[in-house]
Amino acid sequence: MVAEFEIAFARLKAVLGRYSRRLCVKVDVPTEYTVVTKSPSPFPQHKGQPMFFGAVRLGKAYVSFHLMPLYMDPVLAKAISPGLKKRMQGKTCFNFKTGPDQGLIADLAQLTQASFERWERKKWL
Repeated sequence: MVAEFEIAFARLKAVLGRYSRRLCVKVDVPTEYTVVTKSPSPFPQHKGQPMFFGAVRLGKAYVSFHLMPLYMDPVLAKAISPGLKKRMQGKTCFNFKTGPDQGLIADLAQLTQASFERWERKKWL
């Protein structure tokens, strides 16, 4: 099971890794990959800190993919495919107990791209 989780982690990390030049990699270790905005948050409660964009975390029971723009944009949340909806835990997290197939990876890549583009248009990056 550990090897399967590591494969899933690598595939999911690659989805977020595509944005590593436009975002800031905050954590890059074998069990977590986190990206945040390079710009300070426009929201006062963040006190000028970067905003969390997304992360992949390798846990004991599953690998999780977090995508914060889903929480802040109902249009994006409506774009979640039925396959991804089955993997949702909360509003921004998708859990994988087995390696995601190419279809789910493509769905996540598309959703992540849409999220990035929406935040870019809002000048939040």
